Amino acid sequence: MIMIKAVYAGTFDPITNGHLDMIKRALALFDEVHVVIFDNPVKATLFSIDERLAMIHEATKDLQHIIIAASDKLAVEYCEEVGAKVLVRGIRATNDYHYESMMAYSNKFLDENIEEVFLMTRLDYTFVSSSAIKEIASHHRDVSTLVPDCVNKALKEKYHS
Repeated sequence: MIMIKAVYAGTFDPITNGHLDMIKRALALFDEVHVVIFDNPVKATLFSIDERLAMIHEATKDLQHIIIAASDKLAVEYCEEVGAKVLVRGIRATNDYHYESMMAYSNKFLDENIEEVFLMTRLDYTFVSSSAIKEIASHHRDVSTLVPDCVNKALKEKYHS
């Protein structure tokens, strides 16, 4: 039996319900999904890698066949390391498509053996991004329906202290 491993890479600062939806949908398609924090040096983050790992662990505690990690490698290098053949990416709108297609071409240049699978975001989550969540929460507005409970609590601690 062939086991197909996939990698869902992101900054996850913080993880949102949109991310969780992507993870669950990827788990329905692949035998094992690695959710991997890759720090983007261009992005300023609110939460440390350890905080983000803890939130992802808590938010996905009821899911099986999931590996949670952080890496400073390129996504294709991480895929090679763990034997994954697929990178999963979510697309919310045309702006995401443009960015993600450029990344896919770059990844294909680096490793012809890695395939990218794009999942369209559910309509309910098209406006949900980690950046939007942080901005809304920083103004002390309710984001509880957009993020897991552990993230909502962490955002309140960051912005209310």
